[in-house]
Amino acid sequence: QVYIVESGGGLVQPGGSLRLSCTASGFTVGRYTVGWFRQAPVKEREGVSCIDSGAGSTYYADSVTGRFTISRDNAKNTVYLQMNSLKPEDTGVYYCAADSDLPAGRLCGVSFRRADFWGQGTQVTVSS
Repeated sequence: QVYIVESGGGLVQPGGSLRLSCTASGFTVGRYTVGWFRQAPVKEREGVSCIDSGAGSTYYADSVTGRFTISRDNAKNTVYLQMNSLKPEDTGVYYCAADSDLPAGRLCGVSFRRADFWGQGTQVTVSS
């Protein structure tokens, strides 16, 4: 059975940090491109950061570059998103998705709807 579980969301003050986890079951994250996406109320889902399979080239949206870091722990079959210097505009539901073919730039871009697997999401709220 294939599924993805996201965790680590919560309420944090502006300037704070959170680390999201994306744990996979039924497939090996190291063999997939895995990405984080977010959806704020009344906005479309957008790619935040993605990591390629294998060597792990990464992609970041301009809005999070320098603040967020994506990483992968193959032993734990988990992909992380370290989020620092959080802003209110980072608020939203964060989803993890994986695809066997798309490179990071495309999974995080126009092709994200083609992802093979999606998690259920975790809420991140940045507010004072």
